[in-house]
Amino acid sequence: MQQTLTHPWDLTPSEAEALQIELSQRVITQDRLGEVKTVAGVDVAYDKHSDKLVAAAVVLDAVSLAVLDSAAAEDIERFPYIPGLFSFRELPPIVLALQQLKISPDLIVCDGQGIAHPRRFGLASHLGVLFDVPTVGCGKTRLIGKAETPERQRGASALLVDHGEIVGSVLRTQDGIKPVFVSIGHKVSLSTACEWILKLAAKYRFPETTRQVDQRVRAVHANKIANIEGCHTQRVAG
Repeated sequence: MQQTLTHPWDLTPSEAEALQIELSQRVITQDRLGEVKTVAGVDVAYDKHSDKLVAAAVVLDAVSLAVLDSAAAEDIERFPYIPGLFSFRELPPIVLALQQLKISPDLIVCDGQGIAHPRRFGLASHLGVLFDVPTVGCGKTRLIGKAETPERQRGASALLVDHGEIVGSVLRTQDGIKPVFVSIGHKVSLSTACEWILKLAAKYRFPETTRQVDQRVRAVHANKIANIEGCHTQRVAG
């Protein structure tokens, strides 16, 4: 998968915010996606004992949801933990993982925000603009905005509004289960974004893209820790 836009990652928080404002102008909020045959999820795991990050990307068949391709990459933290600027921490390793994929997905679902963001440029939008690929943000929690509580049945939704602007949807993916927060990432309308999240969350609260990549990144991270601990044990024993 090829990146179409690059920018420096070694930025101060104020520089990062300015870049978000600049790049947010490139976000397309209408449908610009063709036939979606493959969908992908991306995720990042943090090492509690170091500054290392492990990212993973998993590509699924859009109909069967079978895993077709996956990749993982390791990097180091390059940016402090600041709400609203998570993409500057997590995208560098995600970019590395996506570049290793043999199959370029038609749509990427991110565990995070798209335009439901103070500067309308969350991780999903950032990723979409970098690769010029349709993306959707599907977060577990709300970052900004207000919304009514949706009805309890699957498919019920309520608009998420921030300062009079619709920035997303609070979507119930399963009966009586906590809703998720869906927003446009890039090249996808809000209605289409919600349709895809419902398709991908046929059995569980979260879309299968998120579930599969979470399993993948946890397995890769756990394996790296096991290898490190194994090497340490051998050194001590030796």
